[in-house]
Amino acid sequence: MSQTEAIAFSHIPVLGNEIVEGLAIQAGGHYLDATVGGGGHSRLILAAAPEVQITAIDQDTQALAAAQATLAEYGDRVQFHHSNFAVYVPGAERFDGIVADLGVSSAQFDIADRGFSFRHAAPLDMRMNQHQPLTAAEIVNHWDETKLATIFFTYGEERLSRRIARRIVERRPFQTTTELAEAIAYSVPPKYRYGRIHPATRVFQALRIAVNQELEVLEQFLKTAPNWLKPGGRIAIISFHSLEDRIVKHTLRQQPELTVLTKKPILPTDDEIQRNGRSRSAKLRIAQHL
Repeated sequence: MSQTEAIAFSHIPVLGNEIVEGLAIQAGGHYLDATVGGGGHSRLILAAAPEVQITAIDQDTQALAAAQATLAEYGDRVQFHHSNFAVYVPGAERFDGIVADLGVSSAQFDIADRGFSFRHAAPLDMRMNQHQPLTAAEIVNHWDETKLATIFFTYGEERLSRRIARRIVERRPFQTTTELAEAIAYSVPPKYRYGRIHPATRVFQALRIAVNQELEVLEQFLKTAPNWLKPGGRIAIISFHSLEDRIVKHTLRQQPELTVLTKKPILPTDDEIQRNGRSRSAKLRIAQHL
């Protein structure tokens, strides 16, 4: 990992104090960070009580490398695994708490060649796990118009999904993020084109979710993860858009072994939003194993 990438991955953990308080960190406890990213939440958990242990997983090898550097001082109190949280198998291990910080990280947006953002020209990649074959380029350049419109509407909640899909099919192939964003912008009416958010924003969200199967793996994780908790253990999930939050809310409620501790999601304070603008849309929900 380059120095630039390492710096990018050292982002501020969202709702950090609320995670530590919500998980009720205890001395000697063992916690699973299911999306370790740059290691920010894990660092806070390790510092919250003596002799805490962390199992840290992430499907992004760049994120794991950054977390290993960030948490090196804790030695063998942290164990790292390259895995998607939906397919991770902890064996006989049970945890005192589990945290998952969903979606794409600030670091993944900031490293241009990952293709998550159209602020810079970059390959149409968007893979969180860089070993998987499916990329955004494959979807954009080869999926049919109907299928494209469906994912834009379903995963991006894009009301002009059919119009945008039609323009993409007419203009493809696309090589870079900026080429695609420009085509999307010129497929919508001028009023929409120059609105509050760039017209490609929802489409890029939809592509990212489709590439990484984010909603499917989230549902799978939420149905499995409670089995990894000790009695009284807690699970804390941070989501960043309504599609994720809806799944978290309903799936936690439906698990018979869990009791939901947050009737309404915990939101970042005004102070946190001022310090870290990307925390603005974050929602934290917590449940406890009976």
